[in-house]
Amino acid sequence: MTKLYLVRHAHSIYTSEERTRPLSEKGRRDALNVTGRLIKEKIDVVCSSPYKRAMETVEGIARHINQEIELVEEMRERTLSSVPVKNFQEAISSVWADPSLSLEGGESNLTAQKRGVHGIFKILKEYNGKNVVIGTHGNIMVLIMNYFDGKYGVEFWRELEMPDVYCLTFQDRNLESVSRI
Repeated sequence: MTKLYLVRHAHSIYTSEERTRPLSEKGRRDALNVTGRLIKEKIDVVCSSPYKRAMETVEGIARHINQEIELVEEMRERTLSSVPVKNFQEAISSVWADPSLSLEGGESNLTAQKRGVHGIFKILKEYNGKNVVIGTHGNIMVLIMNYFDGKYGVEFWRELEMPDVYCLTFQDRNLESVSRI
């Protein structure tokens, strides 16, 4: 069995630059709580989206196990649009209602999901039988979960906390169970 701990990043300070957006003070405090929860899980490896807020959310557990964070580009957040959207919730609803829809300069659900799942399969192959933390983002996380089980959709995404941690247990490439940590 391989356990993947998908960690939605903690609260961040909003900037238009996605890759360098840091955690807020609250986010840093919450990241400490994530570390405390993950210490109990006997983590072997820590991977992350290359976005700063995702890395900062999982850096405590990486320090605890004395490992470097492996950056996995496929775990970055989905690009909703290359231009600001007028109504974020409406935009999210529209792309979830039509998985092939992409907004201007953005990724469709299908495109983002394919990227994220490809990253998951790479991690499963490389770290078979290990417990792996993956720092990531809400939308790509739920798109990945949705690939394996259709019950994870936009309503599930809306209920996620920031941060949030879900353990996905795999036998080879087959999802066996999901639990919230």
